[in-house]
Amino acid sequence: MHRFPLAALLLSSLIFAEGTYQRPPKEILDVLNAPRTGNVSVSPTHTHLLIETVVSNPTIADIAKPMLRLAGFRIDPATNGRHLTSYITGLSIKPISAKPMSASAEIKIALPANAKISSPRWSADGKHIAFINAAANVTELWVIDVAEGKARKLAGVAVNAAIENPLPLTAAPFDWMPDQHTLLVKLVPTERGPAPTEPSEPPGPAVQESSGKAAPVRTNPDMLRNPYDEQLFSYYATSQLAYVDTNSGKIALIGKPSIFLNVDPSPDGNYLLVTRLSKPFSYLYPATSFPRSIEILNTKGTAVYTVANLPLADRVPIEGVSTGPRGTRWIPTEQAAIVWTEALDGGNPKEKVPNRDKLMTYRLNKSPMELAKTEHRLQSVAFAGNGALWITDYDRTRKWIRTVEMKGTDSHELFARNQQDHYKDPGLPVTQTTPNGQRVIETDGDFVFLHGQGGSSTGDRPFLDRMNTATLKKERLFQSAEDKFENFVALLSNDGSKILISRESPTEPRNYFIRESSGKLTAVTDFPDPTPQLRKIKSQLVTYKRPDGVPLSFTLYLPPDYKPGTRLPAVVWAYPVEFNDANTAGQVTGSTNHFTSITGMSHLFFLLRGYAVLDNTAMPVVGDPETVNNTYIEQVVASAKAAIDKAAEMGVIDPNRVGVGGHSYGAFMTANLLAHSNLFKAGIARSGAYNRTLTPFGFQSERRTLWEARDIYMGMSPFMAADKIKTPILFTHGEADNNQGTFPIQSERMYQAVRGNGGTARLVMLPHESHAYSARESIEHVLFEMISWFDKYVKGAE
Repeated sequence: MHRFPLAALLLSSLIFAEGTYQRPPKEILDVLNAPRTGNVSVSPTHTHLLIETVVSNPTIADIAKPMLRLAGFRIDPATNGRHLTSYITGLSIKPISAKPMSASAEIKIALPANAKISSPRWSADGKHIAFINAAANVTELWVIDVAEGKARKLAGVAVNAAIENPLPLTAAPFDWMPDQHTLLVKLVPTERGPAPTEPSEPPGPAVQESSGKAAPVRTNPDMLRNPYDEQLFSYYATSQLAYVDTNSGKIALIGKPSIFLNVDPSPDGNYLLVTRLSKPFSYLYPATSFPRSIEILNTKGTAVYTVANLPLADRVPIEGVSTGPRGTRWIPTEQAAIVWTEALDGGNPKEKVPNRDKLMTYRLNKSPMELAKTEHRLQSVAFAGNGALWITDYDRTRKWIRTVEMKGTDSHELFARNQQDHYKDPGLPVTQTTPNGQRVIETDGDFVFLHGQGGSSTGDRPFLDRMNTATLKKERLFQSAEDKFENFVALLSNDGSKILISRESPTEPRNYFIRESSGKLTAVTDFPDPTPQLRKIKSQLVTYKRPDGVPLSFTLYLPPDYKPGTRLPAVVWAYPVEFNDANTAGQVTGSTNHFTSITGMSHLFFLLRGYAVLDNTAMPVVGDPETVNNTYIEQVVASAKAAIDKAAEMGVIDPNRVGVGGHSYGAFMTANLLAHSNLFKAGIARSGAYNRTLTPFGFQSERRTLWEARDIYMGMSPFMAADKIKTPILFTHGEADNNQGTFPIQSERMYQAVRGNGGTARLVMLPHESHAYSARESIEHVLFEMISWFDKYVKGAE
């Protein structure tokens, strides 16, 4: 029998206790667990609101469910759907009316028990909403009848929601057909059999080989690793296309099963535009880069035209694009015609060519033809209801964005600006849903509507403009009040005289209103304040300059019951951004008129512990895009010092008790600030990357490779300066980080480097968590760690 000294037993129990989830103080839990205002979407007909109750922080038991990490996707094998870290548990419908609305007008939809809903999608006529529900062992398809306020499950439908491109909560493995009662759905094949079983012993080594041609690749997470992973990916990603009639429940299969990445019905409903993936798969690149075919199918699933058969996209230069057709889509204003973009420079942005891209079109039974060429990289294409075409291209050298309108053979420039010039942003065109479900720019003759954030030196003031595209003259129909944050949501009249807006202030929760041209407001919703204890928090925009003249800003938050003249311990929270010039670098973004709410793992929770918070502290890195990082260290240190000096000058912070923190690239910044300055008492670095030799083919906006800029990669890596970090630093990281470049090993090795060189550090690895943490237990624990760390080393600093 082994005997252990009492001290060893006590130490062992202490370590075990620290390995359990901890909770922050009650005042933080009360805010964290308060009910949240639901997400809101507007029907295409602008007659109803869909209000969604979202669970953004499920339990660790949810997050810990089995997950397959395959080819860049995270798949729940039980449901053959996405591994959910956020989902909807409640839905209600409320009509939009010019009459004052009462709470009784809202219809709560009865949902299945333990509902985990995602992808709610309106039909174009606004009469129905389809959504999927992750049940215990299947992904179900449901439809809501808006008039009746009732939901029903479509029997016999097992949806394959494993892969979508892209894959946000709103992406859907189904689409409404133009008749607005049939759904085009990706189903789990009924005859596929059981899932592959992992071999008891490997059949052989995993082998990769290069051909001697340059093929830079970013450090992608969740890649395939072996033949067994390939089998699993094929099994779960393969789907059977089908039409599902929501009236009768009839299911009509389309063609044979395949790995469909994209599936889109034509505007006339007679064809499908599909992208299918094929082998050979890659162990270095995600599924979105796999070999693929882009085809037009008829309603029976037979290919009538092949746009392209594309190989693995493994030769894409840094900040380049793949060769061959990309961005293929239907023209929404025609019955069955497509457009796509092709590179004229081999996809290489460093090639000097007169035109970088061309826009192609194809109509059935005709030859492809060229619509236009763009001088710079084509960024987007939009179609207007009056037949016009909006083409936007982007010059990476100047970060210059330009939009041109084409009508027939005529074209003229609509907008041109530095993409980072927030103050000159003309906004985005208002779009409308056509009766067959397509999206087009809403027009009234030559007039369009533009909505934007309205950036200014005093903060954002959202707007709605009416612009004549022929003369470029604008009329401002709406702009947010100076003491509120009002945002355009939807047009309720063709001329813009009646619109739907959201409205909030630091003391008023966001609600929705009908606004008339006279200024009259009619409330549509009446969401209550879930956290009245936060109303005493004060915020203000603070502007100042860096010693080199670059204008800077931060939003200063002061805790409830702050007494003027008191110098508080402070938290600087930031995320560096690269800019071409000082003017755009110093522009103010955001607004102090937002309703003050604190959720998730927000650093604003420090306010409830008596700290001042310098939020969104500007950390611009200004310079030529090719070499901007040559002075990264000097610029972030100068920006941090300028922020502290300004807040100290205002008399609100104690400059000797300041901590710094950030997430992802902000964590990288935090470690560098502690290594290269003595401005802070402690740091918090969440989910960062610290050794740039592990991201050798570029990172953030860095265009050079490690071998082209060896000194920059080494000099910017706080890992290489770990011996200089003597300021206490807290590292947190999700063990299942899904972000490009921020593998968990980055925090593990950085902690070991600081510890090994005699620094004070703490490493918290969160089970099952991704780049952003989701589980309620994880969020609570991270807040506990952050507050405990700064209470000890910042607030308690001598």
